[in-house]
Amino acid sequence: MVKITYIEFGGTTHEVDVPVGQSLMEGARAGNVPGIAADCGGACACATCHVYLDESWVAKVSEADDLEVDMLDFAPDVVQGRSRLSCQIEVTADMDGMSVTVPENQI
Repeated sequence: MVKITYIEFGGTTHEVDVPVGQSLMEGARAGNVPGIAADCGGACACATCHVYLDESWVAKVSEADDLEVDMLDFAPDVVQGRSRLSCQIEVTADMDGMSVTVPENQI
């Protein structure tokens, strides 16, 4: 298990143990993190699992592919270089201690 901290827009934190191989979105849903709707269930067909990566973690996750970049066009308040769809980030052992912030709105 990898400990991921999800930070709500208002600052409330949720530390969730996420199994290696699951997505950040799956971890958020299992941990009942508010603000991660994940309407498409992880198919990269919506932008309702948008999160902001902490700057110190950006280089430690896989890069967004073209489909994810296109889907981020539907997310409000995108922050260049830090916005990602949590369904597209697979948790690895190297992510232990990672924190991500949930935006104020998903749509």
